[in-house]
Amino acid sequence: MTTLVVGFRLGNDTTSRQVTALVTESGVLHRAQGIYGKLPRVSRPEPSHALTTPNPAFQGEHPLARPIASLREHHARYRDKGYTRALIPPASVRLDIEEHPLLPAVPHHELLQAFVGAAPNTPQPLDAAIKAFRATLGLPTRPANVSWAPREQPLPPRVDAMLRTLSHGAAITSPQRLPVGWTVTGDGVKLHVGKTGETIDRQAVIELQAALSAWLRFTGKPDGTTD
Repeated sequence: MTTLVVGFRLGNDTTSRQVTALVTESGVLHRAQGIYGKLPRVSRPEPSHALTTPNPAFQGEHPLARPIASLREHHARYRDKGYTRALIPPASVRLDIEEHPLLPAVPHHELLQAFVGAAPNTPQPLDAAIKAFRATLGLPTRPANVSWAPREQPLPPRVDAMLRTLSHGAAITSPQRLPVGWTVTGDGVKLHVGKTGETIDRQAVIELQAALSAWLRFTGKPDGTTD
């Protein structure tokens, strides 16, 4: 029998200590730590709660979800503690060994030793190793190089109505009673005083909008609303 795992070993040159962590395909987190050059102390395996806890909160949760999240957390936390040397870079490896049963959870020295002996020394990010691990198991992986774009927010009703006015070729004008006013059409924005006026370019409109937004926020009510 074989066991697919994903894991890493980090070292701290200041303290001469190392830590090894890996997740198996069954959803168990294994860890070991110790001094450079000595046999590490192996911790008890940490099975996925989705496999061992009869709690409705874990129903439908994939057994690998939390162990992989824990693997990421351990990697980040130990690096913050000075474990910055990649003694074994993150890797997904199929080991020629069978994992112990989930219960009772006893330290599996042979599994960790097999990982240390079989893992390649090819530098790569942890996320790349996890992606390879999931792909080998036939699980969905996060697409690479996907640009994120914010979801378009719905326009306020008044703005939406004005947009429809412009799309119909009509103009939006300030109240005629004002001596200083403005006219907005699909072609541009015009400010006028009395019978004289001037059309401003797009950049000037952007600056004016920012200034007016700031003014409305500055003069808003104490509860953050405006008239």
